[in-house]
Amino acid sequence: MLLIYTQKVTPRIVYIFKHLCTHILGIPINFTSKIEEFIAHDGPKLSYGKQALGNEFFIQNVDLLLEQGFSEIEIKVQPWDDTIGFFALAESSDLPFDIFAASFFLLSRYEEYLPHVKDEFGRFPASESIAFQENFLHKPIVDIWAYKFQEILMERFPQLEHKKRAYHNSTIITSENTFVFKNKGFLRSFVGLLSDLVQFNIGKVIDRLQVWIRIKSDPNDTFEDLISIIREDKIETLFMFQLSDFSRHDRNISHNRIPHRAVIKSVADYSKVGLLMGYYAMEDIRILRKEKLRLEDIVHSSVEHAMNHQYNLRLPDQYNNLIELEINNDYSMGYPDKLGFRAGTSTSYLFYDINMEVTTPLKVHPYAFNSNVVAKMTRNKLNEDLRRIILETKEVQGTLRSVFSNHDFSQYADSNSYYSVLNQIHEID
Repeated sequence: MLLIYTQKVTPRIVYIFKHLCTHILGIPINFTSKIEEFIAHDGPKLSYGKQALGNEFFIQNVDLLLEQGFSEIEIKVQPWDDTIGFFALAESSDLPFDIFAASFFLLSRYEEYLPHVKDEFGRFPASESIAFQENFLHKPIVDIWAYKFQEILMERFPQLEHKKRAYHNSTIITSENTFVFKNKGFLRSFVGLLSDLVQFNIGKVIDRLQVWIRIKSDPNDTFEDLISIIREDKIETLFMFQLSDFSRHDRNISHNRIPHRAVIKSVADYSKVGLLMGYYAMEDIRILRKEKLRLEDIVHSSVEHAMNHQYNLRLPDQYNNLIELEINNDYSMGYPDKLGFRAGTSTSYLFYDINMEVTTPLKVHPYAFNSNVVAKMTRNKLNEDLRRIILETKEVQGTLRSVFSNHDFSQYADSNSYYSVLNQIHEID
């Protein structure tokens, strides 16, 4: 057990030390603010403050973990061996950077609370992040810092108990539109047919008619093929289904349609399923509750997983809505248009609410790849960047999460490219 002394044991200190030491490194820890207890302890110990008490392992702190709320922070990124760090410390510190304050800054998404320029969809863009601006978005930097800390700590305390973890990967498949043509209702189907005719899209007209008379499967109904691959190659997968009311923003078929419900039930037999929140559910907890109950009615079990449909996180409100409805796993933490680690980590972590200064029960599962980037990159560049991210994640024994859509694997998408990327991520020959 590692005893940690700090003059004041704040919620932020408890949160970030537990995450880095216990959740990532598997090191049991305890805290004290009593100097006598710390001095009397004859096992591994660490002090976190302005100056060392004796010859213990000492990390000088910056003020971030002692503060409340948020304010503008000046960050200067500097080299640290083969990586980088920020919040530089004096030479008297056994670490050259306050990695605990820096990790809190990234995991809490501190920068998203500060004034920033949103993109056209009202989202916090990657370009506004310190990770993008300083070119470490591709690195799970919080995990890297944790392992550098462990290496230095173990030199001082070789007997210190710790646990190893293993690299693995998982995939999230979203279903914003379960079907392209099937079960759309007479008016929507008729308007769609007219649109195809006006645009002389004869291929779609034929496909639409064949789906209607049931001699062909709907192009978006790729679920059986995906389940077959998942079972054969043992891919860890989570399917996210949207069950919103039809609107300008949400255009899936009704949750009451029997084929729609049948697909969800079938998938749930072989994989975990969760809720892909609709546009209005992200703003209104009453609508979110309604969508949650719809999925529970279909799968006959509680909904534990959710994802933001538009990726436009509004922290902490949207996460607090999930918490209130006892949805304790979120998969929205990533950039839909950039490869990399939005929160600087490949490790799942508990969300810290800066407004309330509390560690919440919501577990955030960050992703590093979203299939939206495939069409925006050359194949060589995509392969190169994916290889780099896979290697970076393996080096910290983290989890590489990727996000695809059921539409990616349909005949109306470049399905071969998406299957190839899926195979590359899961290292399938």
